[in-house]
Amino acid sequence: MVTGSKELIRDINTHLVLETIINQASISRASTAKHLGLTKATVSAIVQDLINRKLVIEIGSDDTSLGRKPILLSLNKKAGHVISIDLGVDTISALVSDLAGEDCCLKQIRTPRNAFNIVNEIISLIESMKLPDNSPYGLVGITIGIHGVTIDNQVSFAPYYNLSGANLAEGLNQHFGVPIYMENEANLSVMGEKTFQYDYANIANISVHSGIGLGIIINNQLYTGYDGRAGEFGHTIVEIDGRPCPCGNLGCLEQYVSERVLMQEFARLKGLEEADFTTFSRMLEENDSIAQQVMDRFVKYMSVGINNILNAYNPEIVIINSSFTIQFPHILKQIEDTLKSKMNSYIQIVPSVLRDTSILLGGACVAIKGFLGINNLKLNNTKYQSPF
Repeated sequence: MVTGSKELIRDINTHLVLETIINQASISRASTAKHLGLTKATVSAIVQDLINRKLVIEIGSDDTSLGRKPILLSLNKKAGHVISIDLGVDTISALVSDLAGEDCCLKQIRTPRNAFNIVNEIISLIESMKLPDNSPYGLVGITIGIHGVTIDNQVSFAPYYNLSGANLAEGLNQHFGVPIYMENEANLSVMGEKTFQYDYANIANISVHSGIGLGIIINNQLYTGYDGRAGEFGHTIVEIDGRPCPCGNLGCLEQYVSERVLMQEFARLKGLEEADFTTFSRMLEENDSIAQQVMDRFVKYMSVGINNILNAYNPEIVIINSSFTIQFPHILKQIEDTLKSKMNSYIQIVPSVLRDTSILLGGACVAIKGFLGINNLKLNNTKYQSPF
């Protein structure tokens, strides 16, 4: 039997008390003690310490008709702030938020083509934003979402932009002096959806952008695999000896159904030099046959991919974060109808509510949890739609 020191046990209990106060939104000392199975004296001592450290505040009394009204506790969401960066292929988006993912400031710039300029560009972007100047802890962490594979805070594979030699985490840490967290964008997206919208224990979140990523939550935990490559959904093979992919394989899914590829295909079929989603969307609404052909391809290949995900991971819910499903939500029914397997008939397929902010809010979640030392975070913030 392994026993811990009193200091270790108190530290664990402190994190549990703080996590409970945050995830319950408001709760009394007595209810916290009952929820965790700790003594009232233990919880009271921990709460007083958290109040002294300005992490918890008292917000009034509970509405009860029996005896003395208990004082409610809440996270002091203004104790510090975090920064989340979505380092996209074409644009860099940044979000500053408090410790509840609220009071946000958003800004976006073009992604520089030279990898050696990216750190300085991100520093300039952050310093150009409105940062709170009156919080006790100030800036407590920065998260960077990478459209590729990360491991040990380094980029190991990014097929659609060059980040070699950028030293992102090291450069930002030296400048700002706070922890830097680097994570795959699809992983951040699923954490954002779980924290702010869909609180399920088993989630598959598909992100369709320049490539196709998959964020996987299994038993309430992010699943990243052996070396961070779990969820590289876009590099599953759907066509034997098909189109070449930057990953080295042939016939990868994202060479057929990523937004980048489908817009290129649409432009080629229409005889245009290039086409954006706005043009495609307008022509689809006008019943253009080529636009419908492209949409049919999206439904076909997305259905095949989702069927494989359902059989591999058996999630409770599948979230699709794509312009196709956000702009045309009726195609979700078409995708569901294409899933013929009797095993998958109960699965719920839904569009992302957070849309472009899912990566940023997931990044905020990572930095908040890192600062507070908690494992589970559940916030309810439904006001984010699409700020860009």
